[in-house]
Amino acid sequence: MSYEKLYERLSAHGQDHLLKYWPELSEKEREQLTSEIDNLDLAEVNQIFERAVESSKIILEKLDDDLKPIPQTHYEAVPSLTREKIEEYENIGFKEISEGKVGVLLLAGGQATRLGFGHPKGMFNVGLPSKKTLFQIQAERILRVQQMAAEKYGKEGRITWYIMTSQHTKGPTADYFKSHSYFGLNEDDIVFFVQGTLPCFDFDGKIFLDEKYHLSSAPDGNGGLYRALKVQGILDDIAKRGVEHLHAHSVDNILIKVADPVFIGYCKTKDADCAAKVVQKSSPSEPVGVVCRVNGHYKVVEYSELTDEAAERRNPDGRLTFCAGNICNHYFSSEFLTKICNFESKLKLHIAKKKIPYVDENGVRQKPSEPNGIKMEKFIFDVFEFAENFICLEVARDVEFSALKNADSAKKDCPSTAREDLLRLHRKYIKEAGGIIADNIDVEISPLLSYGGENIEELVKDEVFTISPFHLKSMHEAATNGLNGNH
Repeated sequence: MSYEKLYERLSAHGQDHLLKYWPELSEKEREQLTSEIDNLDLAEVNQIFERAVESSKIILEKLDDDLKPIPQTHYEAVPSLTREKIEEYENIGFKEISEGKVGVLLLAGGQATRLGFGHPKGMFNVGLPSKKTLFQIQAERILRVQQMAAEKYGKEGRITWYIMTSQHTKGPTADYFKSHSYFGLNEDDIVFFVQGTLPCFDFDGKIFLDEKYHLSSAPDGNGGLYRALKVQGILDDIAKRGVEHLHAHSVDNILIKVADPVFIGYCKTKDADCAAKVVQKSSPSEPVGVVCRVNGHYKVVEYSELTDEAAERRNPDGRLTFCAGNICNHYFSSEFLTKICNFESKLKLHIAKKKIPYVDENGVRQKPSEPNGIKMEKFIFDVFEFAENFICLEVARDVEFSALKNADSAKKDCPSTAREDLLRLHRKYIKEAGGIIADNIDVEISPLLSYGGENIEELVKDEVFTISPFHLKSMHEAATNGLNGNH
């Protein structure tokens, strides 16, 4: 495209400042800038900015009358269910897995900057005895749950693992899986796709230049999932494979029950099109969004948007009224995803005022010390309000949720807490199976051996665990990797 055509196109949308340094650019730099501008739908981009600014003005009215907890008919808590009911849901989930109807949507675009890691977060090793990374732990949970479903129903259904990366993390993530032989999974069952980006704007709606030849942009948030599913052909792939149930979660929960058969079975039984796993809030002031109803619609209300009175309100049994803590752990029917992806452009846009590096009037790249512009993102949970049958499943935090977000210096949601939460859960499994283990003994149970505490009784009953750290492996793993300890 010629400079004149480019200028004409940009000036029609008030973005001609992007060509300010054109005379200084090399041929290669001009090609890059032209390509980036070509990839933008400028009318849509300006509309997105205006819509985001408009929606940020509509602050959630803190009218407690409009705020209601999830009705009991749409809410169950695993810790309160009978063993029979859990097994009923689990068996239904296993059947769907054995028939190849289950897929996993993994949100894995994070670059782990807060961890100071510099690689895709899924490649992080929190220091377990096995040295396994988040990706490996989750891959092995998929292998184990497939095996359990096959043993129960005699059919080897395969779970399709859809992994959403960012532009920066796709290459390293794909290379990592390849170099580890896909952790024993079939390469064909792992589908990588990239979340989109949105330009970064100054407060007047002008797109920033990050370099003289490069536009400033940022990932469009985990709610960018829906557009990515549509434009990258993932919805078509889901339909082609006959996948009916999708379990979506972020990569950074070390306790995640990937493709959880109980969750799948619960959602199928209730004919849900969309669902959320939640944990009980630990206190009224815990900084976590809560799943509730606002004006009759299901939503996640951020903790900062709850009045103190609403946050502290309790039921007669002492439980917080608004206790359903959101943990980015969701279920979607494939039918619902298809419907949502057709009108994802209507999803709410969230604005974050940020310090965005930019090229100034003199062509010098500046790193501001104060917020100077906005990044926009969509949230995965903003589709809840469009569900026709939305339900919640409360799970025990110590069994299913431990996030990895910060470096150890934060002492919260960090490698040390993630590691300790996993090892504490595994000690609990060993005790429940009849093993004898002190709280200072670190024993890790391989996901290839046990998905959720099952299948270990023969190995641990009446055994006294004294070696620490210790890695309890499956027979296949022990044969190929050697034993660590006595089992």
